[in-house]
Amino acid sequence: MANKPVEPSAESKQTQAGHGDGVPLALARVQARGKRPLAVRSPSISGGIPARHSEYAEGVSPEISWNSLTEAKSYALILEDTDAKSVRPFVHWVAWNIPGSVTTLPEGLQELPRLTEPEGILQGKTSRGSVGYFGPRPPPGDPPHHYHFQVFALDIELDVPAGAERDDVLDAMNGHVLAAGELVGTFQHA
Repeated sequence: MANKPVEPSAESKQTQAGHGDGVPLALARVQARGKRPLAVRSPSISGGIPARHSEYAEGVSPEISWNSLTEAKSYALILEDTDAKSVRPFVHWVAWNIPGSVTTLPEGLQELPRLTEPEGILQGKTSRGSVGYFGPRPPPGDPPHHYHFQVFALDIELDVPAGAERDDVLDAMNGHVLAAGELVGTFQHA
């Protein structure tokens, strides 16, 4: 008697499609592949992420900058923790429609779906369910977690509503990534 094939669950289908929990880092997804590397940096992150950027302290977003790409119409940023145990990777920040003329996000951006400074930037949901930057908050006693600040140069502005999720942004980016890069910082709660 032949075995009857088992229909995958909705959760399994999401993971197979690259959505949800247990998926690769955004930068490793087919939707986010860039043709060129993009240098990403921060004056406050040199290996370790300062405590003030964590949820154990002030929880303010760090300044993040990247090289200018003249043909970029917009940029997107996705921050993920690859060491989280609850959701992998844990999404800490999603921002898109950063104007092509902007190559630095200042420290302490507001946690709003639509920003007025810098103008036009939209922010989405974290794995926690909040909108905007959600700083590192690994459990006490965990080894250092790795936080990937991933920036994507795009040839379009994304038609994705404010408050959307990472996977919606990644799907909209598919085929439009000119360059991509990351800055990895670590954080451990003492």
